[in-house]
Amino acid sequence: MLQIEDKETRGPAWLRLGFRPFFLGASSFAALVMLVWLLVFGHYLSLPLSGLTAIAWHGHEMLFGYSMAVIAGFLLTAVRNWTGINTVRGTPLLLLFLAWLAARLLLTFGGGATLWYAAAFDLLFNTGFLVAISIPVIRAKNRAQIAILLKILLLALANLTFYLGAAGVLESGVFIGLYSALYLVLALILMLSRRVLPFFIERGVGYAVQLTNRKWLDISSIVLFLGLWVADILRPNGLLVSLLALALLALHTLRIIGWHTPGIWKRPLLWSLYLGYAAIIAGFALKAAVYFLDISPYLALHAFAAGGIGMITSGMMARIALGHTGRDISQPPSVVKPVLSLVLVAALVRVAAPLVDVGDYRLWVMLSQVLWILAFAWLTVSYFPILTRPRVDGQDG
Repeated sequence: MLQIEDKETRGPAWLRLGFRPFFLGASSFAALVMLVWLLVFGHYLSLPLSGLTAIAWHGHEMLFGYSMAVIAGFLLTAVRNWTGINTVRGTPLLLLFLAWLAARLLLTFGGGATLWYAAAFDLLFNTGFLVAISIPVIRAKNRAQIAILLKILLLALANLTFYLGAAGVLESGVFIGLYSALYLVLALILMLSRRVLPFFIERGVGYAVQLTNRKWLDISSIVLFLGLWVADILRPNGLLVSLLALALLALHTLRIIGWHTPGIWKRPLLWSLYLGYAAIIAGFALKAAVYFLDISPYLALHAFAAGGIGMITSGMMARIALGHTGRDISQPPSVVKPVLSLVLVAALVRVAAPLVDVGDYRLWVMLSQVLWILAFAWLTVSYFPILTRPRVDGQDG
């Protein structure tokens, strides 16, 4: 294991490592932003939303607001471990977090005149985050992380594309920016899951097991996923998109079968990640069904987002916060299982229920929203002491 640079720790505990402010911000924002979306969707509330359409605002804030906060918290912590070099902490970390927060407030409560201010803060956050994780990687000459840096750069460019579209400068910029962000976040999750999920399972089930991975599957899935992203941007939900989705469905099903062992079902911090990965696979199936069975494309979208991204990010936040504050991840707080179960049920209600009963679509959407809000509000309250107090073992971080 790499030795972290020994520097004296100063300042509040919640600014000592990136996962602390960004996981706290992500979980609380997930509940609050969904509450706003519930009120807007149900026609109980009308906000300026920086001149955006409500659905564009919702998509942007779930990807560039919530998901990016989780990614920032994860990578600012992981890069420190991968390189042995401290990432930003203290005042620089606070400024980075405040840039993220300012963009969220301006986009939700500001009128059309605040769009460029929101864009400035959001892109400042994107750029600052990229620099913050690039410096340790470059200093350590850790070439294995270049692919991650490239994805973060592309996410920043996707965000810029969104804002140019929202401002009327770039035609289809909102669509291109949002769907590029969705595929880039999924690409990050799939890549990081390939790295860590087998490792977590092998060491977390309590018995000896060796999981299966295949090099040809890793390479082919990357190539096909890139093709799916490009095809869905150029010709959304067309035949090529469906064929690529079917191929990815087969490949990732083969992969997840190789990762299965019965012991995962006794560990919420394992089954949440496993089922999140399965939700992404279900998203590929539903993506193919858009063309062949003429179902709503929003079901595949929410299988990817509410199911895949929602389950994996909530599970990772719960796990990382315990491990990096000196707690035993094999004995998580009792709240973890019901919280992750709520996220799972919210995804099932949002995606599966409309397949069975499309007539009550609005009811299913709003019920899913309520379940999501309860899950992340509960996670925030339960993990607030963990994220804001010093490590229980007295170490730095």
